[in-house]
Amino acid sequence: MQKNTFDVILLIGRPASGKSEIIHFLKQLPDDARRERFHIENLEVRDDFPMLWTWFEEDDILSNKFGLPRLHSGEGGYFKFPELWHLLIERLSLDYGKLVRDDPSYHGHTTCVIEFSRGSEHGGYAEAFQHLSDEVIRHAAILYVRVPFEESLRKNRRRFNPDKPDSILEHGLSDEKMKRLYQEDDFASIAPGDSGQIEIRGQRVPFIVFPNEDDVTTDKPEQLAARLESVLGELWEMYEK
Repeated sequence: MQKNTFDVILLIGRPASGKSEIIHFLKQLPDDARRERFHIENLEVRDDFPMLWTWFEEDDILSNKFGLPRLHSGEGGYFKFPELWHLLIERLSLDYGKLVRDDPSYHGHTTCVIEFSRGSEHGGYAEAFQHLSDEVIRHAAILYVRVPFEESLRKNRRRFNPDKPDSILEHGLSDEKMKRLYQEDDFASIAPGDSGQIEIRGQRVPFIVFPNEDDVTTDKPEQLAARLESVLGELWEMYEK
């Protein structure tokens, strides 16, 4: 039977743009519906936020309990070195490589979603993509969730739960950090238009934009399903070729 599902989707966009809600929606679907309507097999997610949050927690332990220097971040909560943003991408690629190494039939039953956000302040997507492994690039399609910065800021404020700052669906950033790190977004400059292909280190990768200015990812399951089915269907046509 001909394969009908993505191997890897790079799910990107500003914080609180709707990426995690899309993943949550897809995970709730019956396997057959997810496969036939959205071209996604069993869903495995690799997200750089848990890694990033672990670094901050470790820094707090080193500083507050042991009186030692913080390894990754300063007291203001920013990374000490911009290369740490690139290290996160390298780690995502490393994790993916282990998955396919240990299971040669991995993509026969699993679609890997690699999720992250990058603002221009730390190199943007243009720089982040350069740190993906060749193997990830070869198998990838890009789904970019588009919202203006003001919408990202609004939803970031709304979703933040101070009791669960490590939560995928309820974490948030201060307004100052949002503005510094994510106000400028370079995706439209490296991938003009709503769909097409971009070149990453000599390989052509299909991309598509999921427009979410009207926030269909919040409490609008029918609208989300219809739009996501349309967008992923178009992306699949490019990917299949």
